[in-house]
Amino acid sequence: MPFRYAICNETFVDWSHEKVCEYVAQLGYGALELAPFTLAPLITQLTAAQRQSIRQQAEKAGLKILGLHWLLAKTEGYQVTSPDPQVRQKTAQYLQELAKAARDFGGDTLVFGSPLQRKIPAGATPQLAADYAYDTFTQVIPELERSGVILALEPLAPTETDFLQTAAETVALRNRLNHPNVQLHLDVKAMSSESQPIPEVIRTNAQWLKHFHANDPNKRGPGFGETDFVPIFRALKEINYSGWISVEVFDYTPDPETIASQSLAYMKKCEACI
Repeated sequence: MPFRYAICNETFVDWSHEKVCEYVAQLGYGALELAPFTLAPLITQLTAAQRQSIRQQAEKAGLKILGLHWLLAKTEGYQVTSPDPQVRQKTAQYLQELAKAARDFGGDTLVFGSPLQRKIPAGATPQLAADYAYDTFTQVIPELERSGVILALEPLAPTETDFLQTAAETVALRNRLNHPNVQLHLDVKAMSSESQPIPEVIRTNAQWLKHFHANDPNKRGPGFGETDFVPIFRALKEINYSGWISVEVFDYTPDPETIASQSLAYMKKCEACI
């Protein structure tokens, strides 16, 4: 089964949603992954009609909106690891709204990275932070069930966060939550900080892997750095990964067109080698 390729919409900075959809589909991507802050300051500010329009523009171009990432970016007052139960409740309620939005867009995935909103509180231990996060995510699960959406928890490198820095730590929280609507997301840039080689991280965590980001430790797209994606893609093939492989960059140079076109061309070249 061939891989399915997607790209994150914030790559295109100030392009209109319709233009992004048309261009991405033309290149050969099958799906678009949305960052909520590109749509509105808060997802709750998008009306039902606006959500429907966003979905229809994608479908008109032949694209699927797979879901959302950067869930809490550019928001204030949300923290999954807050010691304050009211803040945790407020955060859980907003994550529930994001699950509803993902469903409205036709998607089924929420990628939880949001490094600023998952820090270990001052004076707290990693275990206490995990207790707080467990409480927050437990409150989200009923809406995940109703919406048919998967919350994919993302390990991030120590340079980005002090909480859930490895796939093993993230899977431990996932297993504690023990719900089919909570799974794992893996990101090449983040996995580059793991003690295991990236292909081994993939193989070890195959049963929980829901979603995958393709990028390089230099924050650019696949093929724009030193990372060889052939063994990475070989590992994904070996585990029969059937989810989306989504391009996510943090360095938007030289331009969206080059990032999108060359990333896809490189990934297809790597896939052809396995």
